[in-house]
Amino acid sequence: MSEKTAKKQLNSKNEEKYFYSKDEDELIVKSVLEDYERRKEERRTFDLIWQLNMNFVLGNQYTSILPSGEVSETEKDYSWECRDVYNHIAPIIETRLAKLNKVRPSVSVRPFSSEQSDVYCAKLSKAILDFSSHKLKLNKLISEATCWSEVCGTAFYKIMWNSALGKIIGENEYKQKIYEGDVDVCVCSPFEIFPDSNSASDVDDCASIIHARIMPADEASQMFNTTFTGGDKYAFTFDTNSFMNGFSGRSNVSKLTKSVKHDHVLVLEKHIKPTRENPNGKLIIIVENKLVYDGDMPFIISEDGKRGYPFIRQISVRDIGSFWGGSVVERCIPIQRAYNAIKNRKHEYLNRITGGVLAVEDGSVDIDDLEDDGLKPGKILVYRAGSPVPRYMDTGSVPYDFNREEDRLLSEFITVSGVSELMRDSSVPTSVTSGVALSLLIEQDETRLAVTAENIRESVLALSKMILRLYKQFANTKRLARIADDNGDIEVYYFTGTDITSQDIVLDTINELTQSPAQKRSMMLEMFKLGLFHDENGKLSDRTRYKLLEGLGFGLWDYSQDERTLQVKNANFENLHFSEDIRPSDIDNHKIHIEEHRKFMLTEEAKEKGPKYLEMLRKHIVSHKAMLLQENALNENKN
Repeated sequence: MSEKTAKKQLNSKNEEKYFYSKDEDELIVKSVLEDYERRKEERRTFDLIWQLNMNFVLGNQYTSILPSGEVSETEKDYSWECRDVYNHIAPIIETRLAKLNKVRPSVSVRPFSSEQSDVYCAKLSKAILDFSSHKLKLNKLISEATCWSEVCGTAFYKIMWNSALGKIIGENEYKQKIYEGDVDVCVCSPFEIFPDSNSASDVDDCASIIHARIMPADEASQMFNTTFTGGDKYAFTFDTNSFMNGFSGRSNVSKLTKSVKHDHVLVLEKHIKPTRENPNGKLIIIVENKLVYDGDMPFIISEDGKRGYPFIRQISVRDIGSFWGGSVVERCIPIQRAYNAIKNRKHEYLNRITGGVLAVEDGSVDIDDLEDDGLKPGKILVYRAGSPVPRYMDTGSVPYDFNREEDRLLSEFITVSGVSELMRDSSVPTSVTSGVALSLLIEQDETRLAVTAENIRESVLALSKMILRLYKQFANTKRLARIADDNGDIEVYYFTGTDITSQDIVLDTINELTQSPAQKRSMMLEMFKLGLFHDENGKLSDRTRYKLLEGLGFGLWDYSQDERTLQVKNANFENLHFSEDIRPSDIDNHKIHIEEHRKFMLTEEAKEKGPKYLEMLRKHIVSHKAMLLQENALNENKN
């Protein structure tokens, strides 16, 4: 249907919303539902692979993809066949997650210029990011997304502005509470995301994306101001919490968490990328075959102030030419199947050796009695006269090839997964005796996860940029961000969206996998011994001492405010908010204030404030100099 037949209306934010007749609504719903079914069918192969991966991690390792397009458990060929599971995939994933959970990159915001106001805005943006990370529990979200990406290959963060969060700022005409709103981030499994093409290289390369999710009917009714009747909905979920806490036991296919959720509705969100003809993009939301929203993309979160997808993709291993990432589990499944087979055949051989295979002549003994009790100790065996005595057949010994194949498969696990014995078992190889060799071995071992760790870092970087852009777009009222550092110092920032001008975000940490906290502390102690922290007189300043204690993890042992830092901060505040009411104080360090004020007067930012401002600041400096002379004269008289 052409959009020309629709009526457009601009709201207060200049966002277009489309209003159709009932028949036109039905055509839109039908179009989106058909598109959703088509994408489901195109993605079906990936769905089956993800289900198989989840089964193998959880211990359902006799499942396979049937020709009918379903994942199901295969039956035994014989009743006596051993079907035990020797799960090596779960420890591999647990080890990788333990290492990747150290990847918690810290970000910094670079100022737009060297002007003091831009430097302050960059510090404010950094404080907002730190405050948001704590409030959103970002570490927990990263762990959950990493678990999904390690098992299925791909995970997604969805970032949005939730108008139901934050403080209450008033009531509307219906006596409903109005909140100030806040950023909200959730983790989406790959089962929920449907791109227009499975060969797109990234989220931004998709022409459109459908997010299919289920939610409680009451919540949907409240959110969209329409009454919905819920029903039973099935969804693939993965209990990442229990798995990350060490669960790796065997379970059956029904525990693959294809769970039933009662009184839920299906919500389809179709996000259409902005184009030249439609620069604001488009968002269509359908709940239980009913159109509830059709308008512009709501969030300005792309580069250059453009609207974009609220999704960030995190992958484990990049698959060339595919939108979906690869998983180590896929590589390990053939090896795990072979390992289970060799171990079970070996145990069957041992069962034959220990239990024996009895050979009897037909009709010479009571077969039923022999099957029930066997040849237990002290048993009286009655056999037909003239018949040969029943005997055990020679079953031989377990072939050596079984042990050799088992060892070969274990080494293949290491080669394919990138998780060595050193990483998985925390044991040093007996052949390594040198400390230098051990350090090199640890470094090489952990760098095998560097690609996956870098993917996590890129996702966090993109997430940080989107958080700032959402605050810039929606934070219209004064907000409070309170940050406490490791030394206990608390800084309070009041801000609005217009205060956020610096969005050039960079990662300011090295790869966390290659340098542990113990290695950092050891390096700091070596630098201290070399005298790199001392001044030209060989002394260690108080500020440097506090920073060293903080870096070593003992910041609170010698808690003290650094006076110079506070004096510089106070002088910079005066530079930005200077007026005739601001006068030098007895508690000011006049040397520091004079230095900071003079530096600021030389900047373009100060010159743009005009001659009157510069003259007031010059008189302020003269007052500082006069008070400094008085202090010096007073000290000389005392001496």
